[in-house]
Amino acid sequence: MATTDKASPRDRLLDAAAELFYRDGVSLGVEALCKSAGVSKRSMYQLFDSKDEVLAASLERRAPGYAARLTAGPDDADTPRERILFVFEQVEKSSTEDGYLGCPFLATMVELKDPEHPASVVARAAKEKLKDAFREQAELGGARDPGLLARQLMLVFDGASARAGAKLESLDGLTVETVRVLLDAAGVA
Repeated sequence: MATTDKASPRDRLLDAAAELFYRDGVSLGVEALCKSAGVSKRSMYQLFDSKDEVLAASLERRAPGYAARLTAGPDDADTPRERILFVFEQVEKSSTEDGYLGCPFLATMVELKDPEHPASVVARAAKEKLKDAFREQAELGGARDPGLLARQLMLVFDGASARAGAKLESLDGLTVETVRVLLDAAGVA
């Protein structure tokens, strides 16, 4: 992992954590994390109480950029339907990139298996924010049951990212077409 000497030890730890926990999993040791970040264990423990806190902070730091990547800009989509479909177009596009391992928030929650873990709390909040965005767009698009549609879209999102991340599925059009069917059935024009 390339880090710049100008980055603070905290930033280097968070950058390394984001990369390594996503690639190697949350069981990664403190020593490997610190070595990659170029930070001593002592420095890490001066900055964070635990590896769990580093993981949670790295996810918190990653959330805005991840959400921005899934949010359609004014040139990308005009209607609620197009804004929802944009999200799934981005998932399909991301799934073809080298190093794609699925949604980092879902992967963290699944791997930890502890809903009270600080990183699970952060990850769940990121997932809830996406579900809320789906519900908002579903309401704006006239869905008969926006809450149900948002839950269905989350199932497609998480299932698609997990299957593609595990290299079990090529998404090429599959998720977008599935979402179109859901939007039609829900009455989203």
